[in-house]
Amino acid sequence: MDDLSRAWLDHLTAEHVPRNTIAARARVLRSVGDAGTATREGIEAWWATRRDLSPPTRANDLANLRSFYKWARRWEHRDDDPTSRLDAPKVAKGLPRPVSRADLRTLLDNLPDDLRRATALGAYAGLRVSEVAALHWADVDVEARRARILGTKGGKSRLVALGPLLIDYLLPDTGGNVVTGTARTYTAATLQRRVNRAMKRAGVDATFHQLRHRYGTLAYQATRDLVAVGRQMGHTSPVTTAIYAAASDDVADEIAEAVAR
Repeated sequence: MDDLSRAWLDHLTAEHVPRNTIAARARVLRSVGDAGTATREGIEAWWATRRDLSPPTRANDLANLRSFYKWARRWEHRDDDPTSRLDAPKVAKGLPRPVSRADLRTLLDNLPDDLRRATALGAYAGLRVSEVAALHWADVDVEARRARILGTKGGKSRLVALGPLLIDYLLPDTGGNVVTGTARTYTAATLQRRVNRAMKRAGVDATFHQLRHRYGTLAYQATRDLVAVGRQMGHTSPVTTAIYAAASDDVADEIAEAVAR
């Protein structure tokens, strides 16, 4: 890895970017090898070697590399973007696959305390795993039933409502990290790995992210308000939240029945 690439990773660390995000960006930079000095032709040759990867992987790799060149241009380390002629592959957005009520009950009844609290935050507050891992009691107002969440995308904070059932799963207030109940904090990658493995051991075929899918699906069904649901989930655009509308589209079913008459 070249010096400019290493300088960018140091910058990300100083800006407190999540470690799993830095690791993903480092992986892409290592695959390029000399991103800081690479020519447009060199980057296009690198892109050609990614042809056999899945569209989501390629799209994510290109986004990470473009973040690097955006930073390099901003700080005048480079005056060009060698990815300018590359087109990100189109990634089809599938419908959400929420954890079922029965599977959620299995998890909440059988997981250890720390993973049960993490699971409850995913299912009942719709938090990302990185947001769950970072949550401290100093950011939770039990009386108002609100938590201040610092989003990992865009760095903006938001207030998320916590229902009485969720509060019961989280208490007691230890003054430390909400999930661990101590001063210790899991990384997002560690927490996600632990929860996903515990799910499999409990016989539940799901991932942590599907807890968030459950929240989004049920929240939209209850409110039909994309803006409000997206605000609670920390989405930057209603387009992202729209997958929950697609998964709950009763009107589409009515149209399908009507045209068949």
